[in-house]
Amino acid sequence: MRAISQDTFGGPEVLRPVRVERPEPLPTEVLVRVVSAGVNPVDLKTRAGAGMAGVLGNPPFILGWDVSGVVEKTGFGVCSLEVGDEVYGMPWFPRQAGAYAEFVTAPSRQFVRKPPSLGHDEAAALPLAALTAWQVLVDTARVAPGQRVLVHAAAGGVGHLAVQIAKHLGAYVIGTARAGKHEWLRGLGADELVDYTAVRFEDVVRDVDVVVDLVGDGHDATSTRSLDVLRPGGLLVPVPSGASPDLLGTAEARGFRARAFLVEPDGSALAQIAELIAGGRIAPEIEEVFPLDEAAAAHERLAGGRAKGKIVLRVAP
Repeated sequence: MRAISQDTFGGPEVLRPVRVERPEPLPTEVLVRVVSAGVNPVDLKTRAGAGMAGVLGNPPFILGWDVSGVVEKTGFGVCSLEVGDEVYGMPWFPRQAGAYAEFVTAPSRQFVRKPPSLGHDEAAALPLAALTAWQVLVDTARVAPGQRVLVHAAAGGVGHLAVQIAKHLGAYVIGTARAGKHEWLRGLGADELVDYTAVRFEDVVRDVDVVVDLVGDGHDATSTRSLDVLRPGGLLVPVPSGASPDLLGTAEARGFRARAFLVEPDGSALAQIAELIAGGRIAPEIEEVFPLDEAAAAHERLAGGRAKGKIVLRVAP
């Protein structure tokens, strides 16, 4: 089968088309023919030797965790899916899933049936980003109606879904984004928007219950500065860089909470997300779709920043 692999850590140029053996499903697993695969920031970090490289080990390996495709074969014992089902999922994370390929295998319950209203490109844009937003807002923060939620990088892949999910939960949603994306984000449900290029968010935002930090302390100390906008007992969830011991200690000393977070496969949550999509409560935004063989160009596009929503690879012709 066709795939995109790398033999060394480095820039986008290390990604190269290869042919590898098609995997076979073990008992309780399914073989999925990949139609589209999402591209995420963790892919770029892992390619360069950070991200999940410590889990995957040294190259060669095949990147990618977002999958939308069709069940080609089922292993012994699979009862939740059948051959021909259109499915989407985020298999194996943080271990190798190998979504940048024509076929993947994974436990059947790490996939669910694709929302029928979405094409494969749109469905591939969802799993990692939507599960991140869902697990932060629903499982970690337990956001309740009327709470104030601040989403940093609200126009990004995770951010634009976090805005929609937070609004669905009844929150008052504040987002940071460039001014040119404010109108679009208001259409997604944002109540208040801050142009981070014009003002410091901590100068204009107050009394926040939950901060979904999709930027991290690696850029202008966003996580640490976010403590200044929390109300007593408020929660900060820094996603890209995690919650360092120093940040956890600072938050606790000031009467706030900070939580370490890493997304994990969750078929049950994906099924609930599919219901919200079917009801028109959530919709993914795609910035651009690249052919599989142009994975390096897709990485360059995402690394350039300012993408509205997600970047996707089209794997099937």
